[in-house]
Amino acid sequence: MIALADCNNFFCSCERVFHPEVRRRPTVVLSNNDGCVVARSNEAKALGIKMGDVYFQIRDMLERNGVAVFSSNYTLYGDMSRRVMSLLSRYAPRIDVYSIDEAFLYLDGMGTSDDLGEYCRGMVKTVTRGTGIPISVGIAPTKTLAKIASKFAKKYPGYKGVCVIDNEERRRKALELTEVGDVWGIGHRYADKLARSGVYTAWDFTQKHKDWIRANFTVNGLRTWQELRGISCVDLDERPMKKSICTSRSFPNQGVNRLPDLQEAVANFAATCVRKLREQRSVCRALTVFAYTSRFRTDLPWHLINATVTLPTPSSCLTEVVSAALTALSSHYGGERCYYKKAGVLVWDISREDELQFNLFDPLDRPRMLTLQKSIDKVNRLFGDGALRTAAQCRPGAAIENGARSYSLRRDHLSRQYTTNLSQVLTPG
Repeated sequence: MIALADCNNFFCSCERVFHPEVRRRPTVVLSNNDGCVVARSNEAKALGIKMGDVYFQIRDMLERNGVAVFSSNYTLYGDMSRRVMSLLSRYAPRIDVYSIDEAFLYLDGMGTSDDLGEYCRGMVKTVTRGTGIPISVGIAPTKTLAKIASKFAKKYPGYKGVCVIDNEERRRKALELTEVGDVWGIGHRYADKLARSGVYTAWDFTQKHKDWIRANFTVNGLRTWQELRGISCVDLDERPMKKSICTSRSFPNQGVNRLPDLQEAVANFAATCVRKLREQRSVCRALTVFAYTSRFRTDLPWHLINATVTLPTPSSCLTEVVSAALTALSSHYGGERCYYKKAGVLVWDISREDELQFNLFDPLDRPRMLTLQKSIDKVNRLFGDGALRTAAQCRPGAAIENGARSYSLRRDHLSRQYTTNLSQVLTPG
């Protein structure tokens, strides 16, 4: 049996841990630059607030209904996630962290279904008491069924936080009550296509013949079909490697016009791409730097930067990728009359690092660069991302002499970093 532990409304729950005054109030968390809603409490959902609602369009409605609004505080959320996962790891010999608020626990040989239900209810109480974050747990023979079970555990209070799918009757009932677009691995983009074939629920999907699934879906669709039928075949270690990675940001106010500021931002974007490359043990052969001004500002010149660089050898070296990105940016910069509203870095032509073939005539000392990069990774794991960085990068949250950096995120409703910054911990009174 496999359990999926899922934190309830995670971002909102993190904020409520340190703001008990809003625990009964509708609560939303906004995206970068306070752009749109990315998390909602149950009370906010009841008001009809949807994921992706643009903040300035619904601001008056939020104020009328007394909705608590918070800017994204990813430092806080990341640390709270680590605390939740640390507690969960005590309850199973193996745990796979799937996302910031979800983890699979493998419960093989740990008792009957009834025993596991009570065992996981104790786990729910421990995590909630230890972190303040409520969680729901779904238990089933496969990961996909466990995801469905966790949604029932979250939706119906009678389950007391834990739903178990352990026999054919419960499996069929759960699938009949689940829309096919809500199934992990299918999604709403396939819902219309399936509806034309008479498939509306997860149960309908399982009743299709295997040959029909093969003809209309990829191998991942076939695996989902098997998982819904109780055959475990999804391995998180086999998730496909990303073919491209992009990091970008919209700048607040009128944008960024000075080259040094734009270079700092692009250096940070490139460094983030490198981190993501190394997390999936891959290298990139090419990268694209882009930036553009606002198309709505007719009083200012319009300019677009879209520069691509091909690296001599596929790389995930921080210094090499950042240097290439900055060279591309500088050669296409439009001058200080151009106020760029958005910029980013895209790395692509990605391959596995263990398939890398070196160039005999490469002027760079690749083994030495790899040793340096491993040392950087080790330090950053110990002391936090950005502890070691290139000189072109700014330190996250750093300020310049004349105030905040011009491209810093707009976060008018940001809470404190209660668990990671000694100067911002809770104090009496």
